[in-house]
Amino acid sequence: MKLFAFIVFINFSFYVTCQVVNTKSSKDIHRAKELDDDTWREIFDGEWMIEFFAPWCPACKSLEPVWEKFAQKASQENIRVGKIDVTKSPSLSGRFFITALPTIYHVKNGEFRQYRGPRDEESLINFIRKKLWENMEQLPYWKRPDSIQMSVLSFIFKISHFLKDVNTQIHETYGLPTWAAYVIFAIVTIFIGAILGLFLVCLVDFIYPPNKGSRESTKAAKNNYNELDDLKEEIQENDEKEEDKSKAKTIKSE
Repeated sequence: MKLFAFIVFINFSFYVTCQVVNTKSSKDIHRAKELDDDTWREIFDGEWMIEFFAPWCPACKSLEPVWEKFAQKASQENIRVGKIDVTKSPSLSGRFFITALPTIYHVKNGEFRQYRGPRDEESLINFIRKKLWENMEQLPYWKRPDSIQMSVLSFIFKISHFLKDVNTQIHETYGLPTWAAYVIFAIVTIFIGAILGLFLVCLVDFIYPPNKGSRESTKAAKNNYNELDDLKEEIQENDEKEEDKSKAKTIKSE
C-alpha cells in the first residue's frame, strides 16, 4: 500500500512539474522577441509589430506590460511582436530614424508603417485585427531601414557610439582630462583624413590613369612656357642695352 501511494505521489509530482514547465514555455514563446543588430532582418519574414524603447524612458516602462500582453494576443493572429533596445543597438535607431521613444512600426512584406495610434492593448489588437494599417501610407523607399541611405546613417550612429565608448574609457580607465581626449581625437581624425585622401588620389589615378598624349601635351606646354620666359628675358635685355646706348649718346653730345 505504501509503495502504491509513493508511486502515485511521484506520478502526480511529475505531472505538476510538466504542467508548470509547459506553461512557462508557452509564455516565453508568446513574449515579445528582443531584436538586435544581428537579428533585426527577421522582420522581413511575415508580419511584425516592432517597438523601439530604452530602459530609462518612463513612457516605455508604462508600455512594457501592455506590449507583453499584446504579444500574447497577437500570436493568435499569426503576427509576431518584437522590441529593440536602442541603448544596446544604437545603430538601429539610426537605421529606423528613431526621434522619439517609444516608437512603434508595423512591418509586412517589406513595407514599413509607423503606428501613431493609442498605446493601449485594445487599440493595438484592433489595429492588426481590422488591418487598419492598410489605410496608412508606407515609408518611402529612401527611409526604409534596408536602403543605402539608412544603412549609411546606421554606420554613422555605430561610429558615434564607438567614439563615445572610447571617450568614456579614456576618462575612466586612464583618467585623462577632457582637453586631452579632444587632442587625441583631433590627431586621429587628421591622420585618418590624410590616409583616406592619399588612398582616393591613388584610386583615381588607378581608375583614370593619365594617357601618353596628355603627358606629352603637358610637357610641351611646360616647354612653351619656358621658351616664353626666355623670350621675355631676351626682350628685356635688349631694351636695357638700347637704353644704355641712348644714354651714352646723350652724354657724348653734351
